[in-house]
Amino acid sequence: MKWTRLAGSLATCALTFATIPAAPAFTAHAKNDDTHITGNSNEQVLDCNGGTLIVNGTANTITAKGNCWAVTVMGSSNTIVADSVTHDITAYGYNQTVFFHDGDPILWDRGRELGMTNRLQRVGP
Repeated sequence: MKWTRLAGSLATCALTFATIPAAPAFTAHAKNDDTHITGNSNEQVLDCNGGTLIVNGTANTITAKGNCWAVTVMGSSNTIVADSVTHDITAYGYNQTVFFHDGDPILWDRGRELGMTNRLQRVGP
């Protein structure tokens, strides 16, 4: 291998990574009616609007109004309170809390499968 070819490849790679913007510390945006929340120690009230709520981070507190198709939470120590969940609630990680008032979702605690404790349950109004 010629050193000039290797140097050119490395320069191209470095240039590519230099042009990728850094992700903000907290983001919440909809994609196909889904809401993605990424960050740490954020508090937010939002309308699920029939989409999936996806929370990834640590120590976030999210209140989801309306109906969520599904809720997926990853990370640790997140708390989500949803008015209603239709299809499923899936928790990865540990010390996750997802409460819901209405609906009959499938509760899938992936953290518990690995010995980590999470709370997924229906609560009163």
